[in-house]
Order: sequence, then structure tokens, then C-alpha cells
Amino acid sequence: MQKRVVYISLTVFLLAVEILIALFVRDRIVRPYIGDMLVVVVIYTFVRIWIPDSVPLLPLYVFLFATVVEISQYFNLVELLGVSDSKFMRILLGTSFDVKDIVCYAVGCVLVWVAERKIRHL
Repeated sequence: MQKRVVYISLTVFLLAVEILIALFVRDRIVRPYIGDMLVVVVIYTFVRIWIPDSVPLLPLYVFLFATVVEISQYFNLVELLGVSDSKFMRILLGTSFDVKDIVCYAVGCVLVWVAERKIRHL
């Protein structure tokens, strides 16, 4: 239960940071790059709420999930699903494909993997 509390706290905190970035940051570094790195960390910590025991390949699975979502933007999934009028769905699924986003997801997942390894060896 203690691990779950840690992951709930991390998820809420990081989600709040992501929301603050989305609402208030209009720059060329934090919002597009740090925000994309953080989003995979938020997904990872959220999954760990439900799966508190270590899953060594979870960072890879999160990366693959984020990459599939990014690739869906290339194919205009929002348009194909007919939900382009929904601001929520446009934000959730995204609307613009960018290979740099995938690189940011990879960096975020590597950071999570390194952090988890360090924590396990304490």
C-alpha cells in the first residue's frame, strides 16, 4: 500500500505540473520538450498505482504506447474517429505528429528506467 501512495502522490504532482505547463508556459523548450518527457512519466506513475510491483519492461511498454498515440496523429485519428469537434479528444489524442515527440518520450522513459534502477539498489 505504501508504494501505491507514493505513486499516487507522484502522479498527482506531475499531472499538476503538466497542466500548469499546458496552461501557462508558451516557450520553445519547456512546453514542447519537457512536457513530452513528463507525460510518459505521468503515464508510468499512474500505471504503477495499479501495478505497484516492479515490471522491468514497463518503461518500454509506456514508450510503445506513447509512440502509437503519436503515430495515430500522423494518420489524423481524431478526424477518422469523428471527434475533431471535441477539444478534450483533440488534447487527449493530439493532432500533430512530430518525430521529436517520440525522442522526448524515449528520453522520459529512459529517465524512469534509470530512476527505478537507482531506487531498487538503495
